[in-house]
Amino acid sequence: MKARILLVEDDQHIGAVTKKKLEEVGYEVVHSIDGQVAWEQFQLRTFDICLLDVVMPKKDGFTLAQQIRHKNDLIPILFLTSKSMDEDKITGFKTGADDYITKPYSMQELLMRIEVFLKRTMAPVPEKGKVYTIGGLTFDYNDLRLKNENDSISIALTQKEADLLRFLCDNPNKTLKRDEILFHVWGKDDYFLGRSMDVFITKLRKHFKSEPDVKLETLHGVGFRFNIPSK
Repeated sequence: MKARILLVEDDQHIGAVTKKKLEEVGYEVVHSIDGQVAWEQFQLRTFDICLLDVVMPKKDGFTLAQQIRHKNDLIPILFLTSKSMDEDKITGFKTGADDYITKPYSMQELLMRIEVFLKRTMAPVPEKGKVYTIGGLTFDYNDLRLKNENDSISIALTQKEADLLRFLCDNPNKTLKRDEILFHVWGKDDYFLGRSMDVFITKLRKHFKSEPDVKLETLHGVGFRFNIPSK
């Protein structure tokens, strides 16, 4: 089955060229030239990945990403950004983006980025995944959920939160360098992905407020340590 891509690009020439190239390699592409139309399309159809420009008429890429994230926590979102708009990259991650690609970009790079995310999201889900015990909580990676025994605490995780938490759980009570985490969870070491990681670390800390013995410690200039009680 073809993967369906939502491409939101207000430059009609860039959008048309990108759409054509993506279709040539087998993707189904819906191209919208403004954020409002894109949001309407997103509500009408099922997409496998979103490519969002930042500056657009009617609804900007940040607002659109937030709306998409409220409706779907799992779909990959890639921002198409200008080289001079570094703050946009950081804001993009805060609104739920998974990655960004800088204009002008090569089609080869874009295709590789898309392929990486689709491999993760469209791969068959294993019948049974590992369940981690973290203090008084359990973390089911396949279910994307963190909860306690009686379900009085039940937290739905995004895919990226779950990926990061799984890596931390696989390496408990160890000093983990920033670049090590970035390579294993994001696939590369990058300043803006590092800022994104910091956002997710903050989110995970909030999830463990009920567990005083669980600490996600920042080691300044080095990385992090996920301190959890021994079994």
